[in-house]
Amino acid sequence: EAMVVSGLALALALALPSVALENGLARTPPMGWMSWERFRCNVDCQADPRNCISEQLFFEMADRLAEDGWRELGYEYINIDDCWSAKQRDAAGQLAPDPKRFPSGIKALADYVHAKGLKLGIYGDLGIFTCGGYPGTMLENVKQDAQTFAAWGVDMLKLDGCYSSAEEQAKGYPEMSRALNATGRPIVFSCSWPAYQGGLPPKVNYTILAEICNLWRNYDDIQDSWDSVLSIVDWFFTNQDVLQPAAGPGHWNDPDMLIIGNFGLSYEQSRSQMALWTVMAAPLLMSTDLRTISSSAKEILQNRLMIQINQDPLGIQGRRIVKEKSHIEVFLRPLSQAASALVFFSRRTDMPFRYTTSLAKLNFPEDAVYEVQDVYVGKIVGTLKTADNFSVVINPSGVVMWYLRPVALPVQPWHVVRQQAPGEGFHPALL
Repeated sequence: EAMVVSGLALALALALPSVALENGLARTPPMGWMSWERFRCNVDCQADPRNCISEQLFFEMADRLAEDGWRELGYEYINIDDCWSAKQRDAAGQLAPDPKRFPSGIKALADYVHAKGLKLGIYGDLGIFTCGGYPGTMLENVKQDAQTFAAWGVDMLKLDGCYSSAEEQAKGYPEMSRALNATGRPIVFSCSWPAYQGGLPPKVNYTILAEICNLWRNYDDIQDSWDSVLSIVDWFFTNQDVLQPAAGPGHWNDPDMLIIGNFGLSYEQSRSQMALWTVMAAPLLMSTDLRTISSSAKEILQNRLMIQINQDPLGIQGRRIVKEKSHIEVFLRPLSQAASALVFFSRRTDMPFRYTTSLAKLNFPEDAVYEVQDVYVGKIVGTLKTADNFSVVINPSGVVMWYLRPVALPVQPWHVVRQQAPGEGFHPALL
């Protein structure tokens, strides 16, 4: 009998980690707005009241998300990043917002955001200090800070990893996951843990990560430049065999914020970032000034079909399936109902390039027929048989993105294969 009991105890213990983050949250990649890339740690509200990290900035961005069509498309999180807090914990040892910059307090901000039908995210750091030098969350503060965030009405926590050791991270991230769940408030947990450990096995265990976090930063911070976007794309797709199977409903790879609408990307590059992040099943967290955003940037970010693809319920992360000598790359993301998203991406810097291929060459099933919709143009391009050759013209550092819906499938229902796709030896190229 003792054997049975201990066997059961063991089974329960083994089952526990998966219970840890079946919090039912982030079944599709989170969408919203985040302060960091655009507004950084600007705390000079005397000289720059409009752009400093203050409650005013978040009130105004919440208004924009609610009133300018973002919320209806799924952009629901308004996320505070670093530099929001006072320089010291309060008398009770609790984190507190900077009293000058957040005079109403975080709870009032959360109430305001919730009244607009939005959600509030906040930032912490597992360490002595945050990256910006504000009070961190040491191991002894984990429970208290989780309770503080829950009491304030926070809906997402990004936990950074500056000023902490690998050992502290290995203890602290799972502890915070448990502490957040123990509050009883649904709080999406975004971890920076893998980014501090190089993002790859053996140092990073993606199985454990998926049981602890809803999303995680694997790699460097994005900067406002095309070089930065390319370095992220390169790292994620070079390591896709490790990263791609780790993503799915409730647990996502996070290549960092969308910088569309800022200063560093051209129109074509902005369209490319949006398409590539969508194919990666990445969280869509914009970091730009929504008060002054251009209509062309807004149009890219508010593309309904793009968002529908990003938010596909199967939650399969896409892969790069072709890398041509001509500097054209092709990416494929399997979607529900046997549909697919294809992105044709040009790394060329000379002129628009005519790329010719067929769905057969991209390993689509024989004898299938697809209706093709151009995601950016919005129009149905036509129907394609797998064997048909076709050409797309791709602008330098730009993309052509297609949504393919099966009109006729081969006798063998290949989408059944897809449902279990992210398993052993998953090669979407063969799908």
